[in-house]
Amino acid sequence: MSYYRDKQPVDTSNLIYGARAVIEAIEAGKEIDRLYIQSDLNNELIIEVRKIARQYGIIWQFVPEGKFQRIAPGKNHQGVAAFITSVEFYKLDNILPQIFEKGETPLVLVLDRITDVRNFGAIARSAECAGVHAIVIPSRGAAQVNGDAVKTSAGALNIIPVCREENLKDAIEYLNNSGLRIASCTEKGSTNYFETDLTGPLAIIMGSEEDGISGEYLKRSNVKIKIPMHGKISSLNVSVATGVVLFEVLRQRSLGL
Repeated sequence: MSYYRDKQPVDTSNLIYGARAVIEAIEAGKEIDRLYIQSDLNNELIIEVRKIARQYGIIWQFVPEGKFQRIAPGKNHQGVAAFITSVEFYKLDNILPQIFEKGETPLVLVLDRITDVRNFGAIARSAECAGVHAIVIPSRGAAQVNGDAVKTSAGALNIIPVCREENLKDAIEYLNNSGLRIASCTEKGSTNYFETDLTGPLAIIMGSEEDGISGEYLKRSNVKIKIPMHGKISSLNVSVATGVVLFEVLRQRSLGL
Protein backbone atom coordinates (compact mmCIF):
# COMPACT_ATOMS: atom_id res chain seq x y z
CA MET A 1 0.00 0.00 0.00
CA SER A 2 1.23 3.50 -0.67
CA TYR A 3 0.02 7.05 -0.80
CA TYR A 4 -0.79 8.55 -4.20
CA ARG A 5 1.49 11.39 -5.23
CA ASP A 6 1.33 11.42 -9.02
CA LYS A 7 -0.25 14.57 -10.43
CA GLN A 8 -0.50 13.38 -14.04
CA PRO A 9 -3.91 13.33 -15.76
CA VAL A 10 -5.86 10.13 -15.15
CA ASP A 11 -7.69 8.19 -17.86
CA THR A 12 -11.11 7.34 -16.40
CA SER A 13 -12.46 5.22 -19.26
CA ASN A 14 -12.19 2.01 -17.21
CA LEU A 15 -13.20 3.56 -13.88
CA ILE A 16 -15.76 2.17 -11.46
CA TYR A 17 -16.53 3.95 -8.20
CA GLY A 18 -18.50 3.37 -5.04
CA ALA A 19 -17.80 0.69 -2.44
CA ARG A 20 -20.57 -1.71 -3.52
CA ALA A 21 -19.80 -1.39 -7.22
CA VAL A 22 -16.14 -2.14 -6.60
CA ILE A 23 -16.91 -5.11 -4.35
CA GLU A 24 -19.27 -6.55 -6.97
CA ALA A 25 -16.67 -6.10 -9.71
CA ILE A 26 -14.02 -7.89 -7.65
CA GLU A 27 -16.34 -10.76 -6.75
CA ALA A 28 -17.40 -11.05 -10.40
CA GLY A 29 -13.79 -11.77 -11.32
CA LYS A 30 -12.99 -8.49 -13.02
CA GLU A 31 -9.26 -7.80 -13.39
CA ILE A 32 -8.52 -4.78 -11.18
CA ASP A 33 -5.64 -2.65 -12.40
CA ARG A 34 -5.70 -0.15 -9.55
CA LEU A 35 -7.75 0.20 -6.40
CA TYR A 36 -7.87 3.53 -4.57
CA ILE A 37 -9.21 3.99 -1.02
CA GLN A 38 -9.60 7.38 0.62
CA SER A 39 -6.93 7.67 3.28
CA ASP A 40 -9.00 9.38 5.99
CA LEU A 41 -11.96 6.97 5.91
CA ASN A 42 -12.34 3.79 7.95
CA ASN A 43 -16.08 3.02 8.05
CA GLU A 44 -17.76 -0.37 7.62
CA LEU A 45 -17.86 -0.15 3.81
CA ILE A 46 -14.17 0.73 3.64
CA ILE A 47 -13.34 -2.16 5.96
CA GLU A 48 -15.38 -4.51 3.76
CA VAL A 49 -13.63 -3.33 0.59
CA ARG A 50 -10.24 -3.93 2.17
CA LYS A 51 -11.31 -7.37 3.38
CA ILE A 52 -12.47 -8.39 -0.11
CA ALA A 53 -9.33 -6.94 -1.69
CA ARG A 54 -7.15 -9.00 0.65
CA GLN A 55 -9.19 -12.10 -0.11
CA TYR A 56 -8.61 -11.71 -3.84
CA GLY A 57 -4.99 -10.60 -3.54
CA ILE A 58 -5.64 -7.06 -4.78
CA ILE A 59 -3.29 -4.32 -3.62
CA TRP A 60 -4.78 -0.91 -2.92
CA GLN A 61 -3.42 2.58 -2.54
CA PHE A 62 -4.47 5.09 0.12
CA VAL A 63 -5.09 8.44 -1.57
CA PRO A 64 -6.34 11.83 -0.40
CA GLU A 65 -9.92 12.94 -0.99
CA GLY A 66 -8.70 15.38 -3.64
CA LYS A 67 -7.73 12.45 -5.86
CA PHE A 68 -11.38 11.39 -6.05
CA GLN A 69 -12.37 14.91 -7.04
CA ARG A 70 -10.11 14.52 -10.06
CA ILE A 71 -11.17 11.07 -11.24
CA ALA A 72 -14.85 11.08 -10.20
CA PRO A 73 -15.92 14.71 -9.73
CA GLY A 74 -19.40 15.08 -8.29
CA LYS A 75 -19.88 11.32 -8.00
CA ASN A 76 -20.90 9.37 -4.90
CA HIS A 77 -17.62 7.47 -4.78
CA GLN A 78 -17.80 6.68 -1.04
CA GLY A 79 -14.02 6.89 -0.86
CA VAL A 80 -13.49 3.92 -3.18
CA ALA A 81 -12.58 3.77 -6.87
CA ALA A 82 -11.02 1.13 -9.09
CA PHE A 83 -9.77 0.83 -12.63
CA ILE A 84 -10.62 -2.35 -14.50
CA THR A 85 -7.74 -3.48 -16.68
CA SER A 86 -8.18 -3.83 -20.41
CA VAL A 87 -6.16 -7.07 -20.51
CA GLU A 88 -5.91 -10.31 -18.58
CA PHE A 89 -2.95 -10.71 -16.24
CA TYR A 90 -0.97 -13.93 -16.03
CA LYS A 91 1.28 -15.55 -13.43
CA LEU A 92 4.94 -15.75 -14.35
CA ASP A 93 5.35 -19.16 -12.73
CA ASN A 94 2.60 -20.47 -15.01
CA ILE A 95 3.90 -18.87 -18.20
CA LEU A 96 7.60 -19.78 -17.97
CA PRO A 97 7.17 -23.59 -17.71
CA GLN A 98 4.91 -23.48 -20.78
CA ILE A 99 7.66 -21.79 -22.80
CA PHE A 100 10.17 -24.49 -21.88
CA GLU A 101 7.62 -27.25 -22.55
CA LYS A 102 7.19 -25.93 -26.10
CA GLY A 103 10.94 -26.26 -26.62
CA GLU A 104 11.34 -22.51 -27.12
CA THR A 105 14.12 -20.27 -25.81
CA PRO A 106 12.53 -17.88 -23.31
CA LEU A 107 12.71 -14.15 -23.88
CA VAL A 108 11.11 -12.18 -21.05
CA LEU A 109 10.92 -8.41 -20.70
CA VAL A 110 10.92 -6.93 -17.18
CA LEU A 111 9.80 -3.31 -16.81
CA ASP A 112 10.88 -1.42 -13.71
CA ARG A 113 8.62 1.60 -13.03
CA ILE A 114 7.61 2.38 -16.60
CA THR A 115 4.69 4.66 -15.76
CA ASP A 116 3.85 6.37 -19.05
CA VAL A 117 0.88 4.60 -20.66
CA ARG A 118 1.93 5.29 -24.24
CA ASN A 119 5.51 4.25 -23.62
CA PHE A 120 4.20 1.02 -22.14
CA GLY A 121 1.97 0.42 -25.15
CA ALA A 122 4.80 1.14 -27.60
CA ILE A 123 7.09 -1.22 -25.69
CA ALA A 124 4.47 -3.98 -25.84
CA ARG A 125 4.14 -3.50 -29.60
CA SER A 126 7.90 -3.86 -30.13
CA ALA A 127 8.02 -6.80 -27.72
CA GLU A 128 5.33 -8.73 -29.56
CA CYS A 129 7.00 -8.08 -32.93
CA ALA A 130 10.36 -9.25 -31.55
CA GLY A 131 8.97 -12.50 -30.15
CA VAL A 132 8.98 -11.70 -26.44
CA HIS A 133 7.15 -14.43 -24.55
CA ALA A 134 5.98 -12.30 -21.60
CA ILE A 135 6.19 -8.83 -20.08
CA VAL A 136 6.65 -8.59 -16.33
CA ILE A 137 5.53 -5.47 -14.46
CA PRO A 138 5.25 -4.62 -10.75
CA SER A 139 1.84 -4.41 -9.11
CA ARG A 140 2.71 -0.89 -7.95
CA GLY A 141 4.56 1.86 -9.78
CA ALA A 142 3.66 0.71 -13.28
CA ALA A 143 1.66 2.25 -16.11
CA GLN A 144 -2.09 1.82 -16.06
CA VAL A 145 -3.04 -1.01 -18.43
CA ASN A 146 -5.98 0.78 -20.04
CA GLY A 147 -7.51 1.39 -23.43
CA ASP A 148 -4.85 3.93 -24.36
CA ALA A 149 -2.11 1.38 -23.67
CA VAL A 150 -3.87 -1.27 -25.76
CA LYS A 151 -4.41 1.18 -28.61
CA THR A 152 -0.79 2.35 -28.59
CA SER A 153 0.33 -1.28 -28.58
CA ALA A 154 -1.67 -1.85 -31.81
CA GLY A 155 -3.41 -4.72 -30.02
CA ALA A 156 -0.17 -6.39 -28.87
CA LEU A 157 -1.37 -6.30 -25.25
CA ASN A 158 -4.19 -8.62 -26.28
CA ILE A 159 -1.60 -11.12 -27.53
CA ILE A 160 1.48 -11.03 -25.33
CA PRO A 161 1.04 -12.20 -21.71
CA VAL A 162 1.48 -9.49 -19.09
CA CYS A 163 2.56 -10.81 -15.69
CA ARG A 164 1.90 -8.43 -12.83
CA GLU A 165 4.06 -9.43 -9.87
CA GLU A 166 3.79 -8.12 -6.33
CA ASN A 167 7.54 -8.43 -5.75
CA LEU A 168 9.70 -7.71 -8.80
CA LYS A 169 12.87 -8.78 -6.98
CA ASP A 170 11.41 -12.23 -6.35
CA ALA A 171 10.29 -12.43 -9.98
CA ILE A 172 13.82 -11.65 -11.21
CA GLU A 173 15.30 -14.24 -8.86
CA TYR A 174 12.75 -16.79 -10.09
CA LEU A 175 13.74 -16.11 -13.70
CA ASN A 176 17.43 -16.45 -12.86
CA ASN A 177 16.89 -19.65 -10.89
CA SER A 178 14.92 -21.02 -13.85
CA GLY A 179 17.96 -20.69 -16.09
CA LEU A 180 17.43 -17.27 -17.65
CA ARG A 181 20.31 -14.86 -17.93
CA ILE A 182 19.38 -11.45 -16.52
CA ALA A 183 20.49 -8.53 -18.69
CA SER A 184 19.92 -4.98 -17.48
CA CYS A 185 19.98 -2.22 -20.08
CA THR A 186 21.54 0.74 -18.34
CA GLU A 187 23.83 3.68 -19.02
CA LYS A 188 25.96 2.18 -16.25
CA GLY A 189 26.54 -0.90 -18.40
CA SER A 190 30.07 -1.96 -19.27
CA THR A 191 29.27 -3.87 -22.49
CA ASN A 192 27.61 -2.68 -25.68
CA TYR A 193 24.36 -4.53 -26.31
CA PHE A 194 25.53 -5.81 -29.72
CA GLU A 195 28.73 -7.24 -28.19
CA THR A 196 26.78 -9.38 -25.73
CA ASP A 197 25.53 -12.91 -26.35
CA LEU A 198 21.73 -12.62 -26.24
CA THR A 199 20.88 -15.98 -27.80
CA GLY A 200 20.17 -18.12 -24.73
CA PRO A 201 17.27 -18.01 -22.27
CA LEU A 202 17.09 -14.33 -21.40
CA ALA A 203 15.29 -11.73 -19.30
CA ILE A 204 15.90 -8.08 -20.19
CA ILE A 205 15.26 -5.39 -17.59
CA MET A 206 14.38 -1.86 -18.70
CA GLY A 207 14.04 0.96 -16.19
CA SER A 208 12.26 4.27 -15.89
CA GLU A 209 13.47 7.26 -17.86
CA GLU A 210 13.79 9.29 -14.66
CA ASP A 211 15.66 6.86 -12.41
CA GLY A 212 16.75 3.95 -14.58
CA ILE A 213 16.80 0.46 -13.09
CA SER A 214 16.63 0.08 -9.31
CA GLY A 215 19.94 -0.78 -7.66
CA GLU A 216 18.57 -3.96 -6.11
CA TYR A 217 17.71 -5.27 -9.58
CA LEU A 218 21.04 -4.23 -11.06
CA LYS A 219 22.77 -6.26 -8.36
CA ARG A 220 20.82 -9.32 -9.49
CA SER A 221 21.80 -8.92 -13.13
CA ASN A 222 24.21 -11.30 -14.82
CA VAL A 223 25.22 -8.65 -17.34
CA LYS A 224 24.76 -4.90 -17.68
CA ILE A 225 24.48 -3.76 -21.27
CA LYS A 226 24.42 -0.27 -22.75
CA ILE A 227 23.42 1.42 -25.98
CA PRO A 228 26.32 3.64 -27.09
CA MET A 229 25.48 7.29 -27.71
CA HIS A 230 27.23 9.71 -30.06
CA GLY A 231 24.87 12.70 -30.07
CA LYS A 232 24.51 15.57 -27.66
CA ILE A 233 21.39 14.04 -26.12
CA SER A 234 22.65 11.26 -23.88
CA SER A 235 19.61 9.01 -23.70
CA LEU A 236 16.84 7.43 -25.74
CA ASN A 237 13.13 7.24 -25.00
CA VAL A 238 12.67 3.97 -23.11
CA SER A 239 10.34 2.50 -25.73
CA VAL A 240 12.92 3.19 -28.45
CA ALA A 241 15.75 1.78 -26.34
CA THR A 242 13.70 -1.34 -25.66
CA GLY A 243 13.07 -1.84 -29.37
CA VAL A 244 16.79 -1.45 -30.16
CA VAL A 245 17.79 -4.17 -27.70
CA LEU A 246 14.94 -6.56 -28.52
CA PHE A 247 15.65 -6.54 -32.22
CA GLU A 248 19.32 -7.23 -31.54
CA VAL A 249 18.13 -10.33 -29.68
CA LEU A 250 16.03 -11.26 -32.70
CA ARG A 251 18.96 -10.63 -35.06
CA GLN A 252 21.35 -12.79 -33.06
CA ARG A 253 18.86 -15.61 -32.68
CA SER A 254 17.90 -15.51 -36.35
CA LEU A 255 21.56 -15.78 -37.38
CA GLY A 256 22.34 -18.39 -34.76
CA LEU A 257 25.12 -16.26 -33.26
